[in-house]
Amino acid sequence: MSAKKRKVFEEVGEASSETAPLPQPGLIDRAPKGARRAIRLWLTGLFALVALMILVGGLTRLTDSGLSITEWKPLTGALPPMSEAAWQAEFDAYRQIPEYRLVNKGMSLAEFKSIYWWEWGHRQLGRLIGLVWGAGFLFFWFTGRIPPGWTGRLFGLGVLGGAQGAIGWWMVSSGLSGRMVDVASYRLAIHLGLAFVILGLIVWYVLLLARQEAEILQMRRARERKLFSMSTGLMHLAFLQILLGALVAGIDAGRGYIDWPLMNGQFIPDEIFDYEPWWSNFFENPALVQFIHRMAGYLLVIFALAVWWRSRPSGNRAVRGAFDLVAAMAVLQMLLGIVAVMTAAQLHAALTHQAGAILLWVLILRARFRAGYPPAQSIRT
Repeated sequence: MSAKKRKVFEEVGEASSETAPLPQPGLIDRAPKGARRAIRLWLTGLFALVALMILVGGLTRLTDSGLSITEWKPLTGALPPMSEAAWQAEFDAYRQIPEYRLVNKGMSLAEFKSIYWWEWGHRQLGRLIGLVWGAGFLFFWFTGRIPPGWTGRLFGLGVLGGAQGAIGWWMVSSGLSGRMVDVASYRLAIHLGLAFVILGLIVWYVLLLARQEAEILQMRRARERKLFSMSTGLMHLAFLQILLGALVAGIDAGRGYIDWPLMNGQFIPDEIFDYEPWWSNFFENPALVQFIHRMAGYLLVIFALAVWWRSRPSGNRAVRGAFDLVAAMAVLQMLLGIVAVMTAAQLHAALTHQAGAILLWVLILRARFRAGYPPAQSIRT
């Protein structure tokens, strides 16, 4: 059978357009419209709540409120004391721990209420985060709106959130007995570190969900590998500095050496290894802990500027802009740290410094994503 003759000026594909099947979208493209956008909005809400949780946690530490609730009641603890007798029972329990006997002896019930509300609010915020995650995950799961490959990732956020609650109580319990008047600094570092891990995962997922899978694969082919690798190192260094900051907060090391650039008139204080055993100095000696935090801060700024300089030759304007913000925020965060030190970790200065850590963390992740998945841009630009 001879093939049908074509006209000389017939458009290519014109004759076959009636019979050829139309291309079918991929699995993710066939998912209900708005699924990725709706999940991004849900994750953005979770991000805001976790960031607020970190700041409220910082306030509980700065106001010495973290040990005011001496029991872990995930369900019944959602209700505050509802009568004077209940308040007195909570206060009596607080008066049994070392912090009251060694630091706050003679505190009135009214003064106790002021620190109790900070810790109660912190725990309530944790419960709210769990509810928002659970409601959102179950809704997207039951309605089949989760894109392929994302169920495990989104469920993992809930697992990490549950672990964070348990670690939070493990941290608080370290200050309820023995001779400690605060929580163990290394437990505080683990607690804060996991919060930043959760925050970082949320940011990364939001960035990934902003693009379709096919688009992500296309963008990955243009990855700036050296810059992506350096930004990965910068991310790890920033995370280490966050942990060191938690150690500083855990032992109030930011209130003992309030001159800069020296520490009590010395670059390296004489007392950095005064504690026994020697390894305990890295967790409990304010001189050594603050010294390491300062040095790591300088190193972080230098490395951030080096990565920024490496981003200059990039032909992608969005990539360069992302690293511009990282470099500027790294310098600003160092200045905020200096102000916090020189004000003896005054409440507003210390809290602003912690907020700066959140912003720098997000900007580093965003710049790393841009280096790994450079967005398409016009050749003209």
